[in-house]
Amino acid sequence: MKLLIVANWKCHPKTLREAKLLFNSIIKGVKDIDAEVVICPPFVYLPVLKATGAQDVFWENEGAYTGEISPAMLKNLGLKYVIVGHSERRKYRGETDVMINQKVKASLAQGLKPILCIDKISQIPDNLGKGAVIAYEPLFAIGTGQTCGIEKAKKMRLAIKRRVGAKTLILYGGSVSSHNAQEYIMGAGFQGLLVGGASLRPKEFVDIIKNVCYR
Repeated sequence: MKLLIVANWKCHPKTLREAKLLFNSIIKGVKDIDAEVVICPPFVYLPVLKATGAQDVFWENEGAYTGEISPAMLKNLGLKYVIVGHSERRKYRGETDVMINQKVKASLAQGLKPILCIDKISQIPDNLGKGAVIAYEPLFAIGTGQTCGIEKAKKMRLAIKRRVGAKTLILYGGSVSSHNAQEYIMGAGFQGLLVGGASLRPKEFVDIIKNVCYR
């Protein structure tokens, strides 16, 4: 099974020109690498870049929901993955587990693969649904440069696996770098990575992917 490496650009970059340069640099750097690389740029860049991932989604397919983007819209653009429940959405937008679980179900209903971000097991719904991906992101490691110990990460992966079963992909996210990425794959046993800040530096992001694929 190929590793799944996801780039979350968050609210970057500021211009379409920068987004194109960043996207093309990454695509060029990973063209011969045997991994599934998903880039999740801001919504406004999706149609231009033809990216395969989005950073968020609403739980209805249409209606009077100003500013929202539906699963049907993302599917129509050819997207395959969508990040759901990222810790920054929970913190800054007040998203609850109930709201996030609605997004997971709506995404799956449209044939999208939601990447459900969690910090604790209780955030995983009882019936997750086939096709969903789990990304463990310890809150203390998100955008801080602090890393999660390999043994702690491994214990959490095993706990998630017991909850969701062996067929669900489990990723690690949180201050991932080219120096620690391989440990989260080889040492802790994750099946991929959710990369934030480092994905905005093309050489570093490509090095992360090379380090976990050429092992």
